[in-house]
Amino acid sequence: MTLVGATEATAWPGIPVPRTPEPLDPAEAYLVDRARDGDRDAAHRLGRLCAERDDRLGARHWWERAARAGNVDSAYNLGLWHRTHGTTEEAIGWFELAAATGDADAATNLASLLLERRGDTDGARTWFERAAEDGSRHAARRLALLCEDQGDGIAARRWHFRAAVDGDLRSAHDLGFLGYAAGDEPEALHWWEYAARGGHAEAAYHMALLLHAARDENGAEAFYRLAARADHPGAAFRLGDMALCRGDLHTARVCFERAAETGRSDARRMAGLVCARMDDKAATAHWYGRAAADDPEAAFRFGLLLVAEHNDLKGGRHWFRRAAERGHHGAMVELRTLLPLLGASPETEECLLDPAAPYWSRPAEPGQAARAELAVAAARRRGDPAAEPADLVEILGTWDLVTGDPVTGDLITGDLFTGGLFIEGLGAGDPVTGDLGAGSLSSADVPSGPLPAGNQVGAADTVGRLARASGVHRAAIEHLGLVRATLLRPGTAPWPTPAEVEHVLGTARDLRRRLGLR
Repeated sequence: MTLVGATEATAWPGIPVPRTPEPLDPAEAYLVDRARDGDRDAAHRLGRLCAERDDRLGARHWWERAARAGNVDSAYNLGLWHRTHGTTEEAIGWFELAAATGDADAATNLASLLLERRGDTDGARTWFERAAEDGSRHAARRLALLCEDQGDGIAARRWHFRAAVDGDLRSAHDLGFLGYAAGDEPEALHWWEYAARGGHAEAAYHMALLLHAARDENGAEAFYRLAARADHPGAAFRLGDMALCRGDLHTARVCFERAAETGRSDARRMAGLVCARMDDKAATAHWYGRAAADDPEAAFRFGLLLVAEHNDLKGGRHWFRRAAERGHHGAMVELRTLLPLLGASPETEECLLDPAAPYWSRPAEPGQAARAELAVAAARRRGDPAAEPADLVEILGTWDLVTGDPVTGDLITGDLFTGGLFIEGLGAGDPVTGDLGAGSLSSADVPSGPLPAGNQVGAADTVGRLARASGVHRAAIEHLGLVRATLLRPGTAPWPTPAEVEHVLGTARDLRRRLGLR
């Protein structure tokens, strides 16, 4: 039996001869005859037919005949073939042949191979630029990301813009972050709205966060809803929080439970709190129980619930210990109270003898929580390491707690600590609903140091007064203030690294401890 291409084997050294019998289809037989006579288009079509029936050698054979005769599509297909089944060098060679004729897809693939397999950033940028100039939206986006990696912010914006106006919503989303990180919030809002209205859920969510940080609650809610339609868990959580602030428990429960089902432990805890306020005891226990393993506050509340509702002292001890091991002060207090009732001594509990770093359980101001989440998202956008939003919220909240003024950073006296979330003792507050009762703030929440009076002092004087009152080094307090300023006013400095955040968190916790605050 005659094999396809067998008679040409010696004329095409190095090209495997496909072991395919002569075609029975007259049309295919005609293509074979035309291809043998040098028809490059017929050879290209034969390559496609072989590829469709998974005859890889046949596809390569006919495409090489066509490509060597000048068929650009065959050269491109060979680049794809070798990228998967052959060698990088051969794939680059065929893509380069096609790209040289102006094929934008070939140029994009060539650039990708040069970047990913050779690390040739200069060569990749050259070919991405050629493809982008020829109208490839994908190449424009890849080029923008490459320019970001190279620190060329101007070129990155240019190519993200080119991709975005051509319909790439991811680049529009990225332009929003570039604007936000530079402190240009109008630009961030413009591009996030552009992407959000095109259906980009993350852009809608970040748009809502920025509006929330700017105290535009109506605008924020509208974009949270837009993101929630695409099942964005963060948007559902934020909508639940807003509904809870309005006293709309039914909507809050629906939103928190929706977010909880995506795995958010804080949403599970909040679902439990709302169910408690709705007096749904079974659902309260369900959600607190599901959140308790990962959320110290939920573990604390679950322990309170077991003791108060079911007189389950052993269960309460277990969950108080779990929360105390994560530094939850209220859980430590309850554990010390409960252990003697069970015939045990607090001296046997390691979490009480050597407490963990204090767990920040004060409620977050919505605007600050939004800023913290935006900072983390901006840092992580390109896969860079970033701190957790809760850590940034603790930094922001600590500054407000010790100064009393989140706007000016000035120290004031008086009722600085209203809004605390701690419940001292089983009789204080409501362990089911989370509402605070009379006397729920402990004396330890009042500063023991000689905090200065007056709120007409500058930021520098604030740092000095804090340093004198606490004994914490002035430079450490200044660092805390600088990180806070970066989070609240993007563009003034690079985003803090995880190591920097860890260092500043230590300062914040030490400052609270020395001032007698939690």
